[in-house]
Order: sequence, then structure tokens, then C-alpha cells
Amino acid sequence: MKIKKLILTLTALVTILFMVACGDKENVSITSKEKQSDKKVITDMAGKKVEIPTNIEKIGDAWPAHNEVLAMLGSGGKIVATIHTAKGRPWLYKVNPQMNKATTVFTTADVNIEELIKTKPDIVFTPTSYKYADKIISTGIPVVQLSFTNFDELKNCFKITGDILGTEGKQKSDKYISYLDSKLKMVTDVTSNIPKEQKPKVLHINALSPLTIDGSNTIIDSWINAAGGINAAAEIKGNMKQVSMEQILKWNPDVIIVQSDIKDADKILNTDEWKQVAAVQKGKIIHNPDGAFLWDRYGAEEALQIQWAAKLLHPDKFKNIDIVKETRSFYKDFLNYNLSEEEANLIISGKPPIKEQ
Repeated sequence: MKIKKLILTLTALVTILFMVACGDKENVSITSKEKQSDKKVITDMAGKKVEIPTNIEKIGDAWPAHNEVLAMLGSGGKIVATIHTAKGRPWLYKVNPQMNKATTVFTTADVNIEELIKTKPDIVFTPTSYKYADKIISTGIPVVQLSFTNFDELKNCFKITGDILGTEGKQKSDKYISYLDSKLKMVTDVTSNIPKEQKPKVLHINALSPLTIDGSNTIIDSWINAAGGINAAAEIKGNMKQVSMEQILKWNPDVIIVQSDIKDADKILNTDEWKQVAAVQKGKIIHNPDGAFLWDRYGAEEALQIQWAAKLLHPDKFKNIDIVKETRSFYKDFLNYNLSEEEANLIISGKPPIKEQ
């Protein structure tokens, strides 16, 4: 009887221990799954697989144009480390005032690692052209490298960013891409039918001293072509390429668009050399609009740039475009900011916000 009782007791103990062990395994399995769901792997535009957090609360962004993209996708308040300053990008800081809490730790050439670490970002975005991604990765912070030179790549860049940011980012990225596609179609449906000889030669100047321009294989080349122009500098590949005055005279552009931060553009009009250029003779020297980011360079406002440039180059064919109205609508829909008509005109003129008294 005692032996039978002992066997029953031992059997009960074994059963209990087995159940506890199974329960522990189940808990380990659940914990493991939970840990796995905290991370995901994406492929960035440098072709690298990057493990990033599923839930991102703090962001470092070294790409000047991409800070605006984050704001548009609903994560502007998560930027803790940036390349910008309020003085350098006043419209961005006005539209996304949370930027004032971000620390400026990046330049185009380097990063202040100590200051970056203090901000504790979950992720850092950089352009593929910057050389310090590995320096950041060595600290354990995941780095996503991005780039684009045309509108298809732009859409992919924004889609990758939206996917990284989560549900809201995906939705807003899809909304922006639909808007961009509709405006590209509206513009190119017209400009694709314009004979080549009726398309003006357009030169986009990035700086005057030294004289640098934007050539082919750039987003600048893409919007010039979409808007019904011919890039006068198409034979040169890349952004911000230094050229001689002799080269400008050879190209003899019909229209010169200067980046908005060029403050001494009057030099173009007031020298004998420049007066030999067709664009100067016709008075076709135009400052590019400049908002939360430069419209002409790699930001979300490329969708406005193509409309502005199309009307600039072919005003008779785009009488339906009201760029002031379109700018105000864009800022409300995509940057959650109610832009006044006066503010829209300042942006289109490439001017900063009026300082509050």
C-alpha cells in the first residue's frame, strides 16, 4: 500500500514538473517571438540590409532634404539630431517647430559622435554620398542610407521611409506619391507633346563662386525635362559641378534658374560676359522657390517644383496652374500648416518668413 502511494505521489510530481517545464518553454517561445517582433530588417538604397527597431521614437537625420520628408510623414517631432539650424532652414522650423528641440550634430562631411550618442536615436538616416555611415554604425546605432536622382527613385525613397516609420508613415507616403504622380501626369501630358525646338535650354546654377551647376543624372535634370525644358548642362553628369564661363557661353541657355540661397545673382546681369548669354539678354534670370526645403533639390516640394517650372517655361500651356493656391494646399495637406497667401508668396520668391515682432 505504501509503495502504491509512493508511486502515485511520484507520478503526480513528474506530471507537475512536466507541466511547469512545458509552461516555461511556452513562455520562452512567446518572449522570443516578442523580441523578434521588436526588430525588423529592411534593405536601404545603398543595397544594405539593416536591422532596425519596429517602433521608432527618436530619429537622427543627416540628409538636409529628408528632414522635411520626416515632417511630412508625421515623424517631424521625433527628430532629435539634425544637420539643420533654425537660421539655415527657417521655414522648416516654422512648419515643424519641434525641430527647435533637435541637436545639430551632422555636417555634410562629418558627425559629432559624442553629441549624437547623447540624443539616443533609434535610427539615423544619411544620404548614400556621405562617408561617415560606418562611423555611426560602429556605435551600435542602425543607419539607413538613401538617395535618388529621378522621380521613380524619389518615390521609392519616400516609400522606404514610410515603411520604416510605421502605419501613419506608410499612409502619408502613399498619399504623397499619389499626389506627385497626378501632378507629373498633368504636366508631362502637355510637355511630352512640345517639339524639341520649342523647349527652352535651362541652366540651373547652384553657386556663383565658384560657378557650379547641376547636370544630368540628377533630380534637377528630371524636373527640367518634366517641365518641358532641356538641361543646358546635360553633357555633365552630377550635382554641383564646377564649370567655366566659357562653358556657359557655349551652352547659351535661354533660361537661368538660380538656387534661392544665391544672394548675389545680380552679378549675372551686371557683367559684360554674362550679358552675352541669351537668358540675361531676355531677362530670364529666376530665383527658385524655397520653403521647408529648397523646391529644386531632393525634398518633398519637388511636387510643387514641377508645376512651378512648367508654368515658368510654358506659361501659355499651363494657365490653369495657380502656384500660390497649390502651395497653400500642399502645406495644409502634407505639412499640416495653414500657410497664408503672403507666406506662400514669400516661399515662391525664395524668401524667408517675416520675423515675428
